[in-house]
Formats: sequence, C-alpha cells, structure tokens
Amino acid sequence: MEARANLLSEAAPFAGTETLEPDIEAVQETNANENITPQSTQTQSNTQTQSNTQTQSNTQTQSNTQTQSIWKESSHPVALAFHLLFRTGAIAIYLFGRLFTTNFSLIFIICVLLLSFDFWTVKNVTGRLLVGLRWWNDIQPDGTNAWVFESRDPSRPVNPMDSRIFWISLYATLVIWLFLAFFTIFEPTWLIIVAIAITLNMANVVGYTQCDKDAKKKWATGFAARAATNPNMFGRLFSAGIGRFFG
Repeated sequence: MEARANLLSEAAPFAGTETLEPDIEAVQETNANENITPQSTQTQSNTQTQSNTQTQSNTQTQSNTQTQSIWKESSHPVALAFHLLFRTGAIAIYLFGRLFTTNFSLIFIICVLLLSFDFWTVKNVTGRLLVGLRWWNDIQPDGTNAWVFESRDPSRPVNPMDSRIFWISLYATLVIWLFLAFFTIFEPTWLIIVAIAITLNMANVVGYTQCDKDAKKKWATGFAARAATNPNMFGRLFSAGIGRFFG
C-alpha cells in the first residue's frame, strides 16, 4: 500500500483545463476558408467568361461596322456588289460545286456564264462607274486591232473606297486563278475552266492597266499645256498647296 501511494504521488498531475474535444472555433475557421476558395475561383471563371464574351462581341461588332462602312462610303454600292458577285461566284462554284453535284457539264456552264458576266460587267459598267475608266478594241479598216481608252475628267476624282476595292479585286482574282492552275495542270477537263478564267481576267487587267496609264499621260500632257499657256498657274497651285498645308 505504501509503495502504491508513492507511485501515485510521483505521477504528474492531470491538467484540469485540458480537453480532448476539438477546437470548435478552429474547425469553423477552416471550413470558412474552404468555402471561400471555391467561391473566389468561381468568381474568377465568371469574370474570364464575361471578358471573353465581351471581346468576341466587340470583334463581331467591329467587323460588321467595317462591312457597313464599305457600302456606306461607296458612291456606287450596287455596281460594287455586282463587281464582286460574279467573280467570287465563279471561284466558289469551281471550288465547291463538286460537293453538290458530280455533273461536270453543269459546273462548266455555270462557271463560264459567271466569268462572261464578270468580264462584260467589269469592262463596260463597273470600270466606268468605280474608277472612271473604259477600254475596248477598235477594228481598223486594214483588219488590225487598236486599243481605245476613255478616262474621266481629272477635275472629278473617284471615290477612294471604290477605286481601292476595284483594283485589289481585279489583280487578286487573276492571282487566284493562276494559283488554281497549278492544281489542275493534270486535269485537262477542269483546266479548261481555269484557262477561260485566266484569259478573261487577264484581258481586263491589261486593258485597265493600259487605260490607267493613258489617263495619267493625258492628264500630265494637259497639265503641261495649261501651264505653258498660263505661267501663273504654278504660283496659284503652290499658294493653294501651302495654304492647305498650314490650314
């Protein structure tokens, strides 16, 4: 008994303030932190989604605005539409016509008709309206062909938007058909369509390029003649240019 009492007296006293239950406040704080983290992540994802959606909508709005501005700035929107319609239609039918029909004759006829409409429209209508130029071949009595060029009055400038789209589409279409010729060089039936397209587009490119050079030459010759008969013209032009530059 005495030895047992000594063992109990030597044991460390039990702290009455110590508890085996978990700290409720610590658990609540941990849960609160765990609940905050998913909410903040969800908020960030919503913010990114909203920013991406807003960026896409802004991009679409800008593209629509640019498209609308082209037609609004054009002086002849109907002529500009037909100028682009026939040439893009011929390229589209040539590239994607086989997805809808296997009848080569039908695709050939549609492409040739569109190319013919495009050649006639560009040569006789859109060139005159969009850039103020026109060309044709005049057969002489001896049977030879002579180029005949018409150009606008230099005092009537063309619309910059119409002129830009006209010249870009004129050269770009020829480049596209030349590019397609490399893929159909071993397909003689499809190469016929490409050859017709290159011939017609090349005629308009050469004709309008020469017509534009002739118009600039006529303008320079007329300007020099007027300057020779009126020596004060350079002084007035110089004064007008200086005044426009300094406002």
